[in-house]
Amino acid sequence: MGNAAMPANYVPILVFIGVAIAFGAVSLLAGWVVRPSRPYRAKLAPYESGSPLFQDARVQFPMRYYIIAMLFVIFDIEIVFMFPWAVAFNKLGFVGLAEMAMFIGILVVGFWYAWKKGALEWD
Repeated sequence: MGNAAMPANYVPILVFIGVAIAFGAVSLLAGWVVRPSRPYRAKLAPYESGSPLFQDARVQFPMRYYIIAMLFVIFDIEIVFMFPWAVAFNKLGFVGLAEMAMFIGILVVGFWYAWKKGALEWD
């Protein structure tokens, strides 16, 4: 490094960061200059969808909605683990088969528990 205040390897990185910041600033400035600014009463309202408010926006969702969403995510992630296993099935051998059987067994137990607790019934 010697007496150099900054190694030469960092110069391209700093140039890239400078170009990125300049591009973002120029894009925001161009949008601010070009956009029309004609506010009117309906546009300044909190909801700009065009339909009037008919109820409060802070509606409480039932807890069952969140339980179904979490169960969906859990059982959907299972597929993410099954695809690579299926692709490499021949290379994994019996150990891979046993591990996947254990994984699916744990998921079946979880599914059975959710079913018995009534989490899958939508009233």
